[in-house]
Amino acid sequence: MGLSNINLNLNVRGLPVSATLDINEKSNKLLAEGKQIYKFGLGQSPFPVPQVVVNELRNNAHQKDYLPVRGYQPLREAIANYLNNAHNLTFSGDDIIVGPGSKELMFIIQLVYYGDLLIPTPSWVSYAPQAEIIGRHVYWLKTSEDNKWLLTAEELDKFCSSDATKPRILILNYPNNPTGLTYTKDELKSIAEVARKYGIIVLSDEIYGETHHDGNHYSIAKYYPEGTIISTGLSKWCGAGGWRLGTFAFPKNLRWLLDAMAVVASETFTSTSAPIQYAAVRAFQGGIEIERYLWNSRRILKAIGSYMHEKFISTGISVDKPEGAFYMFPSFKNFADKLKSRSILNSSQMCSQILEDTGVAILPGSAFGRPSEEYTARLAYVDFDGAKAIASVEVLAKDKELDIEFLEKNCEKVIIATERLCDWFKSL
Repeated sequence: MGLSNINLNLNVRGLPVSATLDINEKSNKLLAEGKQIYKFGLGQSPFPVPQVVVNELRNNAHQKDYLPVRGYQPLREAIANYLNNAHNLTFSGDDIIVGPGSKELMFIIQLVYYGDLLIPTPSWVSYAPQAEIIGRHVYWLKTSEDNKWLLTAEELDKFCSSDATKPRILILNYPNNPTGLTYTKDELKSIAEVARKYGIIVLSDEIYGETHHDGNHYSIAKYYPEGTIISTGLSKWCGAGGWRLGTFAFPKNLRWLLDAMAVVASETFTSTSAPIQYAAVRAFQGGIEIERYLWNSRRILKAIGSYMHEKFISTGISVDKPEGAFYMFPSFKNFADKLKSRSILNSSQMCSQILEDTGVAILPGSAFGRPSEEYTARLAYVDFDGAKAIASVEVLAKDKELDIEFLEKNCEKVIIATERLCDWFKSL
């Protein structure tokens, strides 16, 4: 066994299964046992893939040839045009690489770029484990609940000032998993200035960009185009998580990094599924059907987020109203004394007890890089029939607010789960 194999075994040994996938498997097991479970653990879009995209997949099911490692050229052009139109950027198809999910591409970029990984906490559960598998150093950047768990330019500058020349990748995810919150233009501009000062590569994870509840997503690439790689895909805004298609868009001066990733891709996944790539062209081309789908899904997610926020605040649970995606990251600090009196001493124990007592499956803040004793958790409010909800909202006027009656008819399990959570904390 070579030294590299020994190091890899040491890096992997002891790593747990991804927390989001683990909670989904546990929830399914409990459901199979006949228990009533409310699945707020796995962040899977509840909405169906738009029909026009499904039709395109059906029409291309016969496609069987290996496509280019970097991706089907018409798809790469469609992705570049989509990003350019959305953010007034200047990508071409040659700046794009397509992979079997953005998760795979994130792993490969850390493999080919020798640098430290900077992650604001809380963050998505797989960023840090990927770095640990590869053997990269991970540094958690401080955020605070008072600042909506967002990274500040000041904190980034403070961290980097100790060694201004060190190579680093900053992963910036917004709208954010696990908080559902996002950055303003001014906040992105300030972070961009610091990133430029230290030559940081920003991996801008914008997989939830199109799920911004008001459709007002901005990219840091607009303010730091020379150092930003945009990550997106089909899983969240197009409801196609299981299709496994992710994309990276590189500035031209980082073409060498794209080339290095393509070499590794050629020796690992070879190419992304051909029928999926053909269908994805239609998704990224947009059009009235896609815009209507996005408009309606955003309305539903915004209504749910607003309802849950109001219920939690009235219960004494501290949380910001989500601005995008389908997540909330509440703090239960106001119940700390009562939790401790029941020998619930950390967020993991709290979530386990909640699942046992209420059937609501949520993930502890410790899974997202927060201190275990903090009593935080992530809720993915996706346990409803997205196809039914979209069909119901289609017949409503565009300016009609989605009220509690709509939510009770179309998102019943979310309403019940929210009430059970609130009642559980009230009963402590």
